Amino acid sequence: MKTLGIVAHSAEGGALCFLTACREGSRHLGPFMHPTIVVSAVPMGLSMEGWETGDCAAVARFLSRGVQQVADAGADFYVCPDNTAHIVLEQIAADLPLPGLHIAEVVCRELASHGWSHVGLLGTKWTMTGAVYAHALEKRGLECSVPEESMRDKLNTAIFEELCQGIFRAETTRLFLQAVDDLRSRGAECVILGCTEIPLIVTSDNAPLPVVDSTRLLARHAVVEALNDQPMTVEAGWLVEAGPGASP
Repeated sequence: MKTLGIVAHSAEGGALCFLTACREGSRHLGPFMHPTIVVSAVPMGLSMEGWETGDCAAVARFLSRGVQQVADAGADFYVCPDNTAHIVLEQIAADLPLPGLHIAEVVCRELASHGWSHVGLLGTKWTMTGAVYAHALEKRGLECSVPEESMRDKLNTAIFEELCQGIFRAETTRLFLQAVDDLRSRGAECVILGCTEIPLIVTSDNAPLPVVDSTRLLARHAVVEALNDQPMTVEAGWLVEAGPGASP
């Protein structure tokens, strides 16, 4: 088995990814078993000024440090359970010491398995308006809708002031569900939970659309890769998955 490195950015997203990977390992290998997992958690607070000012180089220094830490601990590849972080990771992937499994590519494989053509996207303001999902979806011919600007601002504030800090309020859940319903009314067939904390409050049980949980999908695909005894295929710093990937 390969050793999986989890490069946490936010604590909540990193923890959910870790737990999901452990449980997915048990599903494949039996109780209490999973691939060896090493975790780095460079504090996200060190990157916040860079995000707010658009200083990607500053953010890159801290993300690179996290990848180096899991490499030094013996990881064969890494995942970063943070959609927004991929804006910067895409710029530096080829220079990192390990290949990564790209969260948007994992999500797009899931979309393809369902045959959806019009998707909604929730996340931070940078994810909803940035290039990571726009490019990944566009190259597959998928239409993407995001909330209007006023709603994007409300969701972004809730993510950083509440969800990333482990604060979960009923009124915030209602806000996110309203955003999902707005996307449904605009023709979206599903919604990508493109922030790794959103699955903590929006689920298939309460959402008015099918949900695509980027955090848990990334963890499940990572376990499948770790259990795959074939050599890894890497392009420009990213793993190229073979076969059908993780089952639900």
